[in-house]
Amino acid sequence: MTWTKKLKIPVALDQQTVRTCLQTWLLPKRIQGQLRQGRRIWVNNLPASVATIVHTGDQLTLQFVPADFRTATSNYLADATHPIEILYQTSDLLVVNKPAGMKAHPNQPGETGSLLNALAAQLAPTEQAPYMVHRLDQMTSGAMLVALNPIVVPILDRLISSKTIHRTYFAWVRGYFETPTGQFDAPIGHHPTDKRKRWVNTADAQTALTDYQVMQTTTHQSLVKLDLHTGRTHQLRVHLAASGHPIIGDPLYDEQFETSPRLLLHAWQLLLQLPFSDQLATVQAPLPDSFKMTDKIDNY
Repeated sequence: MTWTKKLKIPVALDQQTVRTCLQTWLLPKRIQGQLRQGRRIWVNNLPASVATIVHTGDQLTLQFVPADFRTATSNYLADATHPIEILYQTSDLLVVNKPAGMKAHPNQPGETGSLLNALAAQLAPTEQAPYMVHRLDQMTSGAMLVALNPIVVPILDRLISSKTIHRTYFAWVRGYFETPTGQFDAPIGHHPTDKRKRWVNTADAQTALTDYQVMQTTTHQSLVKLDLHTGRTHQLRVHLAASGHPIIGDPLYDEQFETSPRLLLHAWQLLLQLPFSDQLATVQAPLPDSFKMTDKIDNY
């Protein structure tokens, strides 16, 4: 199995080397080296090296082989039981609307029922396959990014870690905020007594930043928009709980979680930097109906 990527050189990379193009596109150095050693680079269908100068409109062709990647093949078992809504698609990636209650990926060999199992079934007729990039907790709904080939997985990983790909969430939480906008900046680490949980200001805590904006209130609850600047485990859940505003329905951090049918956390928007491009795309997953029933939410 091989993967071929044909790329048109943009104006911004006119008269640059192939090496500069690959660096600009965030292709890992290890893979750049393997392309060079394997002589799998062509410019306008002629063999080229990483030192070759390219010009606007040239076609750069790269051929990838399984040994280039840590996870070259997608082996999720196909499960067509629950079709997944696709919000956005290119030749390299999908953004899907993950349902609450569905696992993002299987945890055991032979396991089915997850979002990636469902996508494996949906993509089979196109001879494409899903590759894991990031995950949402099982009870979280909303926009989730999935790669369609192993080439872009490390690129998307770097764009996520640098926050070039930006995620925005909505959550219904308990109580009111003294100010309608603000930032949580308490560092987050492992909970001192519960292995399942994280907490603020612990011995191993790391920097964590979350912006919030109050969008709506009811008698007892608040709907907040949340922007992540770091990606700590359970970051939104911990920051809100530590502030006295746990997310409604959170089984770890909301003492009244049993009164809610689900964790009321939704990944609303992804701002994407598209691989091998300077283009941006904004993709939104509409708020589910359960977020709009304020009369019921006020009773949770």
